[in-house]
Amino acid sequence: MAVQTTARELVARAEARVCILSPAEVAERLDEAGTLLVDLRDVRERQREGVIPGALHVPRGMLEFWIDPDSPYHKPALSEAHALILHCNKGWRSALAAATLLDMGCNNVAHMAGGFDRWRREIGRVGPA
Repeated sequence: MAVQTTARELVARAEARVCILSPAEVAERLDEAGTLLVDLRDVRERQREGVIPGALHVPRGMLEFWIDPDSPYHKPALSEAHALILHCNKGWRSALAAATLLDMGCNNVAHMAGGFDRWRREIGRVGPA
């Protein structure tokens, strides 16, 4: 099946709309009250590569359902946070997810450029899954 819009184009469109933070900026904001770091990677990625300590694991496929208070899958930690910072492995899924949350009316949402890979290179603070 041919696509009219590539995945990279979708990510670029999302990044034109969302707040993008470097790993250093994310590290600074993690101590702010009400800020929640959200790890969108799947369980296998987390087990293989480790995690950023304190990040809440939200599988990418469940984000919209876990944040929606009307959903039977709602997770209060997401709606109680003042600010959400999303990350995945490379920063692509988190850009798309942040744009989706904007579409849902969430305001204080950002995503981490370069994802977990860049965090590991630049910050290095990684724990076991």
